[in-house]
Amino acid sequence: MKRILFMLMLFALSCTFVQAAQVQNLSAPEARQMLQQNKNTYLLDVRTPEEYLQVRIDGAHLIPIDKLMARIDEIPKDRPLLIYCAVGSRSDLVSKYLVKQGFGQVYNLNGGIWAWQLRNYPTLQGAP
Repeated sequence: MKRILFMLMLFALSCTFVQAAQVQNLSAPEARQMLQQNKNTYLLDVRTPEEYLQVRIDGAHLIPIDKLMARIDEIPKDRPLLIYCAVGSRSDLVSKYLVKQGFGQVYNLNGGIWAWQLRNYPTLQGAP
């Protein structure tokens, strides 16, 4: 049942893209540089709570993709947003959706946390 709800959520998000949204995809090195140079960047993790506990980027705010619409007011519109998931597909959908909702500077971590870990960039595990 959860899987069906998740797939419906992805479908609903993808259906909102009548026009191409302006999302910038960043490689892991570009994303890391952005986080180091702009401390005001809001880092959004859209994976499940279980995935978040396994491994995450320091400073990430967890809003699972299936909770995004209900929690959209928690995401600041006046800061750059860097969004990630496991490999970049969920975060790409969320990025496009947020641009459509009027968010300005939206960036997707291409390759997700998987690409981040491949470069041995620092991560956290367990409860925050």
